[in-house]
Amino acid sequence: MVNFNGTLIADSKVQLSTQNRGFKYGDAIFETIKVVNGKVVFIEDHYFRLMASMRMLRMRIPMEFTFEFLQEEILKLTKELPSSSTYRIRLTVFRKDGGLYTPITNEVDYIIEGAPLEVSTKEVYRIDVFKDFYNYSGLLSTVKTTNRMLNTLAAVFADENDLDNCILLNERKGVVEAINGNLFIIKGNVVKTPALEEGCIKGIIRKKVIEIIEKHPEYTIEETVISPFEIQKADEVFITNAIIGIQSVTNYRKKEFVTEITEKIKNSLQLATVTS
Repeated sequence: MVNFNGTLIADSKVQLSTQNRGFKYGDAIFETIKVVNGKVVFIEDHYFRLMASMRMLRMRIPMEFTFEFLQEEILKLTKELPSSSTYRIRLTVFRKDGGLYTPITNEVDYIIEGAPLEVSTKEVYRIDVFKDFYNYSGLLSTVKTTNRMLNTLAAVFADENDLDNCILLNERKGVVEAINGNLFIIKGNVVKTPALEEGCIKGIIRKKVIEIIEKHPEYTIEETVISPFEIQKADEVFITNAIIGIQSVTNYRKKEFVTEITEKIKNSLQLATVTS
């Protein structure tokens, strides 16, 4: 079951034409959202990011696209899905059919998909750098478009090399993010994450983690340029995304990391998730 422009229909009944712009040009954006016990987690942050992305891509925002409307449309779908305490939701917005590179219209359609979710993190988590292709450093890369070819190729590389994830680099060989989330490294009492200008996704959990660290007097947060060599020297490394929250990295090549500070940040994030 999916929610297609406000109508609940079976997956098999969804019909997208060959003129679909998300299919033909990657002219679409998406939000990956978690629903826990009937609550859409960090819905305000997802909503404002979606609105900012649509404006950047010159999509026409429908009048009904309010914060309350999108929340209700998500929950309308979860009520029809198999019973679960937690769901993974994907909201995809795409420009209506037609046109070549120049669209016929800037009006949009949307699809909300969902499935029951069991969230778990791995105790052993190995990563390495993906160097075959680069992620362009620029603000367009901060938007979650459906053009995820780089992430797909990096995921294939990770699978072929028995890795859990890979680090993506930009054209300056700077660290951008992981395949499926933002990256943080800890050295001493300094926590670093790539700046948005490096080309990383403007992640919701990234934002929450930065807020948590900013309130902690013992630690300093830096949004900056990070080289792959700094990962080798780090004490701790972790990855964030809207579904897992925080995943500790235990191994990068021959380096092993501890997870002491990461666990503290993870606990603070869990509290923020419950009270948001």
